Amino acid sequence: MIDVIDFLERVGQDAQLRHASQDEVELALSSAEIAPELQATILAKDQARLETLLGQVTVCSALFPGNEDEEEGDEDEETPSKEPGEASEHSGF
Repeated sequence: MIDVIDFLERVGQDAQLRHASQDEVELALSSAEIAPELQATILAKDQARLETLLGQVTVCSALFPGNEDEEEGDEDEETPSKEPGEASEHSGF
C-alpha cells in the first residue's frame, strides 16, 4: 500500500507526470512495482475501487472559524436566559 500512496503522491507533485499520457503513466506504474490490479485501477481513475483495494475510505471534514468580532467571554452583550418553565416565544410551526 505504501508504494501506491508514494506513487500517487509523486503524481500529485510532478506536473509532467500528472499530465502525462496513459502510456507514460503505465510505464511509471510498472517501474514503481505496483501490483497489476492496482495499476489497472489507477489507470482507470477508479477512486472507489482503489479505496476498496487499499481498505480505505474518503474522510472529509471542514472547520468554520467564528466571527472575528466575537470574543469568548464578551460581557458587553448579555443573552437573556429563560427561567425554567418559561414557554418559547416561537412555535415550531
